[in-house]
Amino acid sequence: MTALLLRVVIFVVLGLMVYLGVRRIWRDWTGKFNADEQEARRLRRERDLREREQPGVIDLKRDSDGTFRPGEDDKRR
Repeated sequence: MTALLLRVVIFVVLGLMVYLGVRRIWRDWTGKFNADEQEARRLRRERDLREREQPGVIDLKRDSDGTFRPGEDDKRR
């Protein structure tokens, strides 16, 4: 009876160690992937803001009929 109880305890401890190890690996990987995605979003945002400041970019505004048109202050029309 004591040997059976010892085996059960050993298997429970090993199972718990495996579960906690897999959980930690999962959290590390998802954290890394999330950090990479946020960095990529930040870089895209910075690129978009730089491109928006270039002289050839037209700022469009939604008109009353829902169509996007250049604003009233746009001198390139």
